[in-house]
Amino acid sequence: MRDLKSPVAIWAKGILFLFLGLGAGALLLFEAPTVRTSLLLAITVWAFCRAYYFAFDVIGRYVDPAFRFSGLGSLLVYLVRQRRAGRN
Repeated sequence: MRDLKSPVAIWAKGILFLFLGLGAGALLLFEAPTVRTSLLLAITVWAFCRAYYFAFDVIGRYVDPAFRFSGLGSLLVYLVRQRRAGRN
């Protein structure tokens, strides 16, 4: 997969993700407008943000600085290869 380099495309992608997340969250809260649902949604968003940070910043900076991940798919391929290399 090639890197996305166009600033316009990068901004468009980010804005689309923002609207997608806001829309999905709003629909979920509209369907079940409770404090519990709101808190669980907030915890879910926070946890996935931390997992994303871990997957790309922590692993790329501290675990294997030579490898550059281009997305979650490349991270999964990396993890499978690391696991197979550990077995041999």
